[in-house]
Amino acid sequence: MKIGELAAATGTSVRLLRYYEEQGLLEAYRLDSGHRRYDDNAPAVVRRIRALLDAGLPTRVIRDLLPCVRQDGTVAGCKLETLQEHLQGLDERIGALSETRTSLAGLISAAQAREPALG
Repeated sequence: MKIGELAAATGTSVRLLRYYEEQGLLEAYRLDSGHRRYDDNAPAVVRRIRALLDAGLPTRVIRDLLPCVRQDGTVAGCKLETLQEHLQGLDERIGALSETRTSLAGLISAAQAREPALG
């Protein structure tokens, strides 16, 4: 499969496919002419990459996870700890953002209470 065909089949830009290849997420082989070719399973691999990116995982982690991703897109237990670590990190960031939001809302409320009503 040519890179343009893979891009069309997955709704992914050619530029992103090249990036996935550079990051070691997607394998291509080269013809003597230098043109990339992808195996028939490449669309499924790209869909898995997109799903893992949508889950907030960086490409360096995805590279390690891909061998443990099953055909149905689920991740085998061999990388469960990695996923749990990323979930914990997200929970911590959400908590910090919530605290920041509360603080900012308090500043706004205090400022509004000191200002005369507009209108």
